[in-house]
Amino acid sequence: MREMTVQQVQNYLNSTSLQPLLLDVREPWEYTICSLPNSQLIPMRTIPIALKELDPQQEIIVICRHGNRSRMVAHFLEQQGFKNVINMSGGMAAWAREIDPSMSTY
Repeated sequence: MREMTVQQVQNYLNSTSLQPLLLDVREPWEYTICSLPNSQLIPMRTIPIALKELDPQQEIIVICRHGNRSRMVAHFLEQQGFKNVINMSGGMAAWAREIDPSMSTY
């Protein structure tokens, strides 16, 4: 599993032609407060049953509030055979603080 800071994720998303899956593993109530455009919500607790919806070959950037849940999910995905998984360090809290200060926080 790779780690990227929010600045690295933003730069990567702005420079790549093949957009990765932005997998948000927070709860629905958190996602409604703030989220990244084009992200897909699959709460952490439902990841095991949602595996069949995910492509193990696709690059996936896993997102949560601070980067802890996403790190656990990224590790789990790797154990399930996913090869290209990235954890967004600092999560949405860091994104709101460092990239988009106008973003709602909780």
